[in-house]
Amino acid sequence: MLLGRVVGNVVSTIKHPSHVGYKLLLVKPDDADGKPEGQSVIALDLVQAGVGDHVLLLREGSSVRDLVGNANAPVHAAVVGIVDEVER
Repeated sequence: MLLGRVVGNVVSTIKHPSHVGYKLLLVKPDDADGKPEGQSVIALDLVQAGVGDHVLLLREGSSVRDLVGNANAPVHAAVVGIVDEVER
């Protein structure tokens, strides 16, 4: 699991049936110091996060597929929490 920041929404008029009912978010992961690091990822939103939110990002495909209840879903990442505070 990683920390990240929602940097945008992804809009798709046609998507895989396993994605129906979920927003797609563009999330930029953070490094250990809270600074943006690496490439942004597209993630299913399981917690109603929005642009600018600091979030928990799950990037383990099989765990995400378990959460959406579809073992064959083509998904790799999901936003699973909205972070209120991080103490370093």
